Amino acid sequence: METVKLNNGIEMPVLGLGVYKTLDSAEMETAVNAALEAGYRSFDTAQMYGNESLLGQTLLKTGIPRGEVFLTSKVDTGNMGYRKTLESFEESLEKLRTDYLDLFLVHWPGQQKPRLQETWKAMEELVAAKKVRAIGVCNCTPRHIEWLTENGGTVPAVNQVEHHPLNNNQTLQSWCSARKIVMEAWAPLLRGNFNLPEITVLAEKYGKTPAQIILRWDIQSGYIVIPKSVHRERVFENTAVFDFTLGAQDMETLNRMDRGHTTSFDPETFDF
Repeated sequence: METVKLNNGIEMPVLGLGVYKTLDSAEMETAVNAALEAGYRSFDTAQMYGNESLLGQTLLKTGIPRGEVFLTSKVDTGNMGYRKTLESFEESLEKLRTDYLDLFLVHWPGQQKPRLQETWKAMEELVAAKKVRAIGVCNCTPRHIEWLTENGGTVPAVNQVEHHPLNNNQTLQSWCSARKIVMEAWAPLLRGNFNLPEITVLAEKYGKTPAQIILRWDIQSGYIVIPKSVHRERVFENTAVFDFTLGAQDMETLNRMDRGHTTSFDPETFDF
C-alpha cells in the first residue's frame, strides 16, 4: 500500500476503508476482514457515525497488531469545545479498544471561531500527550484553517473534504498544498452515483471499472482516499488502482467535469 508523508513526518496510507453508515456487525466484519486481506491498513470512522465500538471490536477480533493499523476518528459537532473534545476523545479510545489514534480530525468547523479554536487547543494537547500522532480537519476552507493557525497554532496535517470529479476543489487544494496540508477525499465515488459518460469511456479505455478510474484520478491528484464498501468484491476492486496511470489528457478530462456539485452541507455556511 502506498503512503504519503504528513507534515509532521508520519506516513499515512493513501487508500483506506471508510465505515460511514456501517452499523451491522456482520457487515463490519466482512468489510474489515476483506480490507485486511486486500492490503488495507487504514480505517476511517467518526464519533458521528456511531460505530467506533463496532470497528474497535472487529479489529480486535482480527488479531492484527495495533501498530500495523492507521486509525482515524473525528470529533462530533456536539462534542466541540475544549472540555468536551477531551472527554469525547477518551470515550473514542475506549470504544475503539486502543490507547491512541493515528489521526484525529475536526468533523465540521462551523462558523464560530472561538469554539473551533478551543477544540483545536484540546487536540494539540492530545498530540503533546502522545495520545494522537497527527491532527487535522474536515470540510475546512482557508479562513477556518487561518483561525487555527493565526496565533502560532499547529498547521493541520490533513483536510478531509468532499472530492470527486463533479466537485474538484482545485483552488482549495492549491492553498492547502502550499501549507503542506494533505488533502483527503470523502465521498470519492459520488455515493455510488458515478455512471457518467466521461468516466465510462475512460473505464473502457484502461480496462478498469469506473470506480477504479475515479480513485486513480484522486490519488494522482494528490488525495488520500477512503472509499466505503461492505462488499468483499468491491473492497478488493478498490485496491486495484496502483497498476496503471491515467494520462495527462485523461486527467484533464476528469478535471474539467467539475461543477461544484456537493452531496452535503456547504462549509462556508453550515453551522450547528
